[in-house]
Amino acid sequence: MTLFFGVLFGAIGSGYLLYAKRQYDALFAIIGFALLIFPYFVDSVVATFVIGAVLCAAPFAIRKWL
Repeated sequence: MTLFFGVLFGAIGSGYLLYAKRQYDALFAIIGFALLIFPYFVDSVVATFVIGAVLCAAPFAIRKWL
C-alpha cells in the first residue's frame, strides 16, 4: 500500500512540477519536488498518506491565507 501511495503522490508531484514550469510558480515547484521525494523517507502507510495529503493541499492553503 505504501508503494501505491508513493506512486500516486509522485504522479501528483510531477503534475505540480509541470504546472510550475508553465506558470513560472516556485511554490508549486517546491511542493512538487517534495511530493516526489518524501515517499523514499517514510515507511508508514498512514504517515505517507497524511504527509502526501498535506503537501497536496499546501499550495492552495498558502495562497488562500497569504
